[in-house]
Amino acid sequence: MQLRNLPLLFCAVFSLAIPSLAHAQAEEDAQQPATEQAAPEEDKLVKLIQSIDWKTEGTSPIGTMAQIEIPDGYCFTGADGTIKLMREYGNLTSGAELGYLSPMDFSWFAEFEFDEVGYVKDNEKDKLDADEILKQLRENQKAANKMLRERGSPTLTVVGWHTPPFYNPDTKNLEWAIKLHSSDGTDTINYKTKLLGRRGVMDVVLVCSEEQLSTVVPQYEKLLKGFTFKKEESYAAFTKGDKVAKYGLTGLIVGGTLLAAAKTGLLAKLWKPIAAGLVAIGTMIKRIIRGKKQESI
Repeated sequence: MQLRNLPLLFCAVFSLAIPSLAHAQAEEDAQQPATEQAAPEEDKLVKLIQSIDWKTEGTSPIGTMAQIEIPDGYCFTGADGTIKLMREYGNLTSGAELGYLSPMDFSWFAEFEFDEVGYVKDNEKDKLDADEILKQLRENQKAANKMLRERGSPTLTVVGWHTPPFYNPDTKNLEWAIKLHSSDGTDTINYKTKLLGRRGVMDVVLVCSEEQLSTVVPQYEKLLKGFTFKKEESYAAFTKGDKVAKYGLTGLIVGGTLLAAAKTGLLAKLWKPIAAGLVAIGTMIKRIIRGKKQESI
């Protein structure tokens, strides 16, 4: 599906009647305005959403090494569902995608991927030089932009920090946010969190509009408090002989960040027009996901 069609079609997915909802919900649906028969491509998207295994409560595994608590009002899907969604959004996938967590209205989301780089030593925790890191990011962008041009994608300029790099030695979380300007005139913010574990790093990317950021970040950070590595996969479980990463905290920020930023920036760009339609039909989305849950009982 072409990216330019995504806002219209994605909103259309959730505005269609879903015949498989539970009987009690069907009565509520009957009060909704009738919708036209779905076009083939829209019907395909409806089937995609229905095909995804959503979890709306309890604790859900993220791959084989971690888990996350799902608060009331949120929905989560694992690797298969995440890959389906990313492809539908027009994103390239790597197979490292493990989870997708979002409010029920889909107004923003966090995507989880695991990078098996090994144990990352945090001995740079008191030496993170934001100015020097920013210089490296801008230098790296020259090479990244060449690749983006070859792909036919807009190039990016690193404007500066929205949130300078910060490492929490208690939770072993590294977090930062970069302001980006695209050659197509779009301004976005790339917000990333790295959760350090025994064998690698869980990459978490927050995708929302810039206008949402101030209200979404506190919710996002609260959600991450529900994330834990399994005991044997935690940072503290490191044992002599385990694989050790070839770089430290600074390398996590500057290594490959700009191409990832391009991916996130594009998603964030698309999310602004999508969000308005999705928030307006949040009740319908809840019926779709919770309806699937009732069918599985």
